[in-house]
Amino acid sequence: MRKVSILLVLGLMVLAVAGCGGEEQALEDTQIIIGLQAEPTTLDPAQLTDYNSSRAAMEMYDSLIRFKDGSTELEPGLATEWEISDDGLEYTFKLRQGVKFHDGTPFDADAVKFNIDRQIDPEHPYHDTGEFGYADFTFGMVEEVVVVDAETVKIILNEPFAPFLGNMAMNSASMVSPEAIKEYGKDISQNPVGTGPFKFVSWNPGVEVILEKNEDCWRGAPNVDRLIFRPIVEDQTRLTELEAGNIDFIVGIPPDDLERLKDDADLQVVEQPGMHTWYVALNCQRPPFNDVRVRQAVNYAINKEAIVDNILKGTGVLAKNILPPVIWSYTDDVQDYSYNPEKARELLKEAGYDESMTIDFYVPKSGSGMQQPVTMATAIQSDLEAVGIKTNIQQLEWGTYLDKMFQPVDKSDVLMHELSWLGDNGDPDNFLYILLSGEQWPTNGFNEGFYKNPEVDKLLKEARIISDQDKRVELYQQAQKLIMADSPLVVVDHETQIVAMKKKIKGFELHPTGVFRFDKVSIE
Repeated sequence: MRKVSILLVLGLMVLAVAGCGGEEQALEDTQIIIGLQAEPTTLDPAQLTDYNSSRAAMEMYDSLIRFKDGSTELEPGLATEWEISDDGLEYTFKLRQGVKFHDGTPFDADAVKFNIDRQIDPEHPYHDTGEFGYADFTFGMVEEVVVVDAETVKIILNEPFAPFLGNMAMNSASMVSPEAIKEYGKDISQNPVGTGPFKFVSWNPGVEVILEKNEDCWRGAPNVDRLIFRPIVEDQTRLTELEAGNIDFIVGIPPDDLERLKDDADLQVVEQPGMHTWYVALNCQRPPFNDVRVRQAVNYAINKEAIVDNILKGTGVLAKNILPPVIWSYTDDVQDYSYNPEKARELLKEAGYDESMTIDFYVPKSGSGMQQPVTMATAIQSDLEAVGIKTNIQQLEWGTYLDKMFQPVDKSDVLMHELSWLGDNGDPDNFLYILLSGEQWPTNGFNEGFYKNPEVDKLLKEARIISDQDKRVELYQQAQKLIMADSPLVVVDHETQIVAMKKKIKGFELHPTGVFRFDKVSIE
């Protein structure tokens, strides 16, 4: 009897060990497959300009300062502490010790200087390794980066700049391995090396980007072993793949399906008001949109409320201003462009608009933050035609679309196009200056409608260099009134961030900047 008992105990021990082994194997295989709206254009943080690329890339990187989970409040990142000189011109950062890039090379003050100088110094030997659309906005005020010692770096500005610390938490301020840049050159976009919680495995264009967890991450290893990002352009296809169990997480929920997804016991939907604005940009430097009356007519002609109610169906809120209501200094005391086709016709007649012309209206087939781009464009086209403005919708794939939109003014033939913007740092400067300052025409920045108003430029410039937030609010509100009166954009809505995912994914939280953070997520 005793022998049987011993054998039974041994058998149970074997089963227990087998069970533990099975659990370990399951943990080793944990992964999340994310359906994106379009193919990433780059995985180099210095070159990121869109949602999809940022969402696929940013889990590989860290910056000196980082945004806290769920907010744009700041906390230490690769810098443990920092000091600002009394005149606001010198920022001294103490760096975290013992951090290594994924290629095993050390993160130190030399790496910080290399990353910033690479973007802002045309004479830097690796300046030609990319196109840095955010460089002027993020670091345009940087005079010099000084290596004090291996663990201390000083950034000297040429003038005070109120949002600078927030900028240092943006994607473009992330640290890339200098040795990797030297090795790969321009191909660093396809061979990314950071210090973040996930590291690069492979990128099969049109198919997937694969990341695996960084066991040596200074923030601690993630719970999930693998992230797979798949570009699936069609919203309905992406949704079908989620419901079929082929992917675990999607963005760009078709509005008609949102309520049904919320009722699905196998899924969860996460929502958050976004720092987002969807708009139509008009080329202010070329006829017919160099006439403010024509731009205003376009604004009055479009039934924005119908688009929000009938197409977006609760996935966005009607916009009255380029600045989202969730960002401080927002005001709705601006010129109102409620649907008024009669007013649009009056303005067009006053401007002598030539109704025989047809304007190419550029639209992406899909893209980050673009919601329902083709459907929305079709509605806009119909509204404009009703007041005598004929348009021809031109659809392009996302990467090609961005290349065409962000051309210098003398090379751009685009008169009208859709775009959206998601705030990077929670500061109004990140909307108003980068999108509407006359200093931010491509390729310096993202004012791709080539709007310029000297009075607006003066207000935005002053608001950047003072630290008194009450005064900044006053300046930004004056600028918003002037901008909306000039009508360089047709602002339609502010998108609500919405993702749907399998119930097994635990601990995921949306971030106001729109990037995804999976480092604390687990799978049940």
